[in-house]
Amino acid sequence: MHRMDGHRSGSEHSVGELVARATAQMSQLVREEMQLARTEMAEKGKRAGLGGGLLGGAATVAFLAVQAGIASAIAGLSVVWPVWLSALVVMVVLFLVAGLLALLGRQEVRKAAPVKPEGAIRGMHEDFDEIRGRVRR
Repeated sequence: MHRMDGHRSGSEHSVGELVARATAQMSQLVREEMQLARTEMAEKGKRAGLGGGLLGGAATVAFLAVQAGIASAIAGLSVVWPVWLSALVVMVVLFLVAGLLALLGRQEVRKAAPVKPEGAIRGMHEDFDEIRGRVRR
């Protein structure tokens, strides 16, 4: 039976109408989930960029600091040790500092991983599970 507004009452919708409505809702849902995925991927990209920038900045600063201080450190140590031993000690210290900076940069890059939109995927699975549950009822 049709109501005055041209729609049927809830129990009188045809299967075709219900399928068309479900298809439209699924399309809208997929579009929204894809937008969420794009937003999430952009955020992960920013984190990866920040981590990479920090690694690059750390390497540049370490390189400049090494150049500025290495001659002074070797010269200072050569007062008490031979020059070759002074240079070797300074080199070991510099490698330790570089290792620490690399570990910090690696941690930032790992925060951006995995490079998939986990929240959007989880949301789509939840949506599909909800739809399956409603169809079964």
